[in-house]
Amino acid sequence: MLKAYAQASTRTETPREMEYRLFGQVTRALMHAATVDTSDVKTRIDALDWNRRLWSVLATDCSDSDNQLNNPLKAQIISISLFVGRHSSAVMRGEEDFEPLIDINRSIMQGLAPQATPAP
Repeated sequence: MLKAYAQASTRTETPREMEYRLFGQVTRALMHAATVDTSDVKTRIDALDWNRRLWSVLATDCSDSDNQLNNPLKAQIISISLFVGRHSSAVMRGEEDFEPLIDINRSIMQGLAPQATPAP
């Protein structure tokens, strides 16, 4: 029954809502990974890898000629993806922390968040 609900939920979500939900899940994983001991390499790397893969998919989508976003926005997303990759590697090496990655994702989520419609 839970699986059927999940499928129905997915079918009723807009692409924007799915992106928002996915960013929320990835960002929560990053926030959790930021709190674990540095010896918990698996948790840290899993969260970083998930985030990096998300951004890689976005960059790949932006490089597709069928993508409808305007060119400056596509270029910004690709640039952020490159930064995420470099910064994630630095976090894995212990040279940087998670906060910039979390902040980027939160900013994207703010842009994806449903806008409240004013009451009549």
